[in-house]
Amino acid sequence: MPTLLHIDSSPLGDASISRHLTSEFVDSWKLANPDGKVITRDLTKSGLVTIDAAWIGANFTPEASRTAEQKQTLSPSDALVGELQAADEYVFGVPMHNFGVPSVFKLWIDQIARAGKTFAYVDGAPKGLLTGKKATFLIASGGVYDAGTAMASFNFVEPYLRTVFAFLGVVDTTFQTAGGTASLNYGGNREEFLTPQVAAIRARFSAEPVLVN
Repeated sequence: MPTLLHIDSSPLGDASISRHLTSEFVDSWKLANPDGKVITRDLTKSGLVTIDAAWIGANFTPEASRTAEQKQTLSPSDALVGELQAADEYVFGVPMHNFGVPSVFKLWIDQIARAGKTFAYVDGAPKGLLTGKKATFLIASGGVYDAGTAMASFNFVEPYLRTVFAFLGVVDTTFQTAGGTASLNYGGNREEFLTPQVAAIRARFSAEPVLVN
């Protein structure tokens, strides 16, 4: 059964552009994969916490030697890693916050980037363990930071995510950015803004084969 992991990180709820796009992606994915399964994770409601000394100690303790308390400490991380491992494909809704990813998204990355789980070191070199996966990042930004624009160097979202996920073994990635959302705060038409973004998502599915497991 093909499985999609759907993750949102915007705090704006129904007003969020990135959430609108991930919802459209999920709908299109379901049409293309009627027997598929969708795992949904809203990072703003997941209660993620910062990594502390207890978490680090538990993570670097051999699994067979962990105490009950250490296992409990790592339990939320284990669940998040399990979702990544179970899914064939990922879609992430990522608003740009201060030129980077939302803090809650960074907390999630810290919880899932784990040696022996999502990456390993083989002969001293890193090896990603999340192989054979596809990831789509639907990014919303207030300004326009596309390559070739005056503000392109301010965009740390795409290079950061591309680097992190490649490190974890996910190299089949697609980035779609809805730049210029700030215009919607000054009278811009939301439907007109979203139309080409939605069309791009639908066009992608019309050109892609159905996932088969």
